[in-house]
Amino acid sequence: MTDYKILIDAETRAFIERTSSYYPPDTIDYTIAEQREIYDRMCREFFAGYPEGVTAETTAIAGPACNIPIRIYRSASQATATVLYCHGGGFILGGLDSHDDVCAELCGRTGYEVVSVDYRLAPEHLHPAAFDDAMNAFEWAAASYAQPVLLCGDSAGGNLCAAVSHATRGHAKRPIGQVLIYPGLGGDRSRGSYVRHAEAPMLTTRDLEFYKHIRTGGVDQTGDITLYPLADADFANLPPTVLITAECDPLSSDGEAYRDRIVAAGGRATWLEEKGLVHGYLRARHTVGRARASFTRIVEAVSALGKGRVDLVRAPRMGIDRR
Repeated sequence: MTDYKILIDAETRAFIERTSSYYPPDTIDYTIAEQREIYDRMCREFFAGYPEGVTAETTAIAGPACNIPIRIYRSASQATATVLYCHGGGFILGGLDSHDDVCAELCGRTGYEVVSVDYRLAPEHLHPAAFDDAMNAFEWAAASYAQPVLLCGDSAGGNLCAAVSHATRGHAKRPIGQVLIYPGLGGDRSRGSYVRHAEAPMLTTRDLEFYKHIRTGGVDQTGDITLYPLADADFANLPPTVLITAECDPLSSDGEAYRDRIVAAGGRATWLEEKGLVHGYLRARHTVGRARASFTRIVEAVSALGKGRVDLVRAPRMGIDRR
């Protein structure tokens, strides 16, 4: 039995309690419309504003199925890379506003332009709609920017970024790197963190089953690498990758497994498990010391990969690297 009273410090417990006051643990039992209303209200309550000098433009790009809303963040710096950001939310929640301040801070602290993608959500749009939108957004960014494109995303967005990385290995202007923040990548649910942290605060394996079924309409799509990147048989030629996971999260083992597969194929990857943190801790980056330090590591990883650096900073400065 995992003792979260020992693993999780007082600051993080306060964050969990504050989150639960807006987004109760049983929210997945509500209707989709109710879930979205609750989630959007929670995101507004945690909104931290923009850093000085950062501006944003909301527009849309044309996709084969529909126009895809995007928000482009710019700072006073001359951008030398573009970050394509895919937000979390279990493939059913979130949008341009849910991660607005996160993207603004990434822009302000790296000096890169950040393009946030408002991909289509389930259940109205089943898989592969979200993947298709992420792919189309990457194609647009690769064609529109002279500077290299870096992928970054949290949770469901990390899944989408990884899937795009696998699909674009033959692209003339493939991603220069990817930073995946507590991503769900389709790992083995019978072992590791899926067992140790099945009932973790903020995300449980019951939640994961709900999100998986609603994304696919309940259809078994085992082996689809656009849905489960870890199902790919070939991990060669993927971009340099940084995976940052939370210790108290059933998805943490996905980061470890993905790192191992890339390294075994001769690629560059670093996995960092953040001690005592929980899924969704990006919203705690201004109130929890551990989350603040982790967000700094995320910014450092994005900055380094955007410069083409693969000599990534390692432990202890970047958490637990169990390489």
